[in-house]
Amino acid sequence: MTLNRGDKRRGSTPFAAQQHLHRRSMPVDERDLRPLPPDELSGLVRCTSYSPGGAHRQSWASDSSDSVISSGSDSDGSLYKVILLGEHGVGKTSLARIFGGVEDCADAEEAGNTYDRSIVVDGEEASLVVFDIWEQDDSQWLQNHCMKMGDAYIIVYSVTDKVSFEKASELRIQLRRARQTEDIPIILVGNKSDLVRSREVSVDEGRACAVVFDCKFIETSAALHHNVKDLFEGIVRQIRLRKDSKEDNARRMANTKRRESISKKAKRFLGRIVAKNNKKMAFKAKSKSCHDLSVL
Repeated sequence: MTLNRGDKRRGSTPFAAQQHLHRRSMPVDERDLRPLPPDELSGLVRCTSYSPGGAHRQSWASDSSDSVISSGSDSDGSLYKVILLGEHGVGKTSLARIFGGVEDCADAEEAGNTYDRSIVVDGEEASLVVFDIWEQDDSQWLQNHCMKMGDAYIIVYSVTDKVSFEKASELRIQLRRARQTEDIPIILVGNKSDLVRSREVSVDEGRACAVVFDCKFIETSAALHHNVKDLFEGIVRQIRLRKDSKEDNARRMANTKRRESISKKAKRFLGRIVAKNNKKMAFKAKSKSCHDLSVL
């Protein structure tokens, strides 16, 4: 059931129309972790949105015209599983609830830990299932399975907690061991960027870590909804870059470049030429691009 309350979420960013939202209210079990067969992804049953008072919220959820009862979308049969990893208290659940559109609802505590919806990125629909199950219980089996089941991963740390940052590095190493031969999209997320006075991890440290571990990087503030939309749109782009054809990605890139200024295009081109001839400049260039979630 989709919840669309009449109250306006402070700091939220409106999302494009026709995005399908479904929130699961039960803890995930082994059956939820298994991939859906193709025949179950077609002909999904839909139900109209529930909107108390008839008012729509200015948020991701308010733009949903209907909700998908089963995981996935009937648009193209694509379903991407995104796993949230990180230490306790870094904001994984807050990010997941913002994605699910339930973080400030009265029943948020009973919202469950799995959220699926269809979102439109670069004019194309994509279906995401976000799993906030890393700390569901103490099951080593579940955590091991998390390392193997995701199509993409979001590793979260708090910029106010150095220990959580170090743990994020350890999780990246575990992922590398679990998926040695696979090119899995990973975004390192420094959450709580609004807590400036309590910061223990700098932006440069986060960016350097992302470069060393070959992943993308972004800082967010779940409290202010800062960069949360960019994070989930970015994970879709990273998945597409790896899963879709070169032709599809070239078309998307061409559309993106058309919106860029000539100066930005020239700067990027010159940067690539310099980076090829200088290892130090190459590292610096990679460091600058690790926050660009639209490129590999």
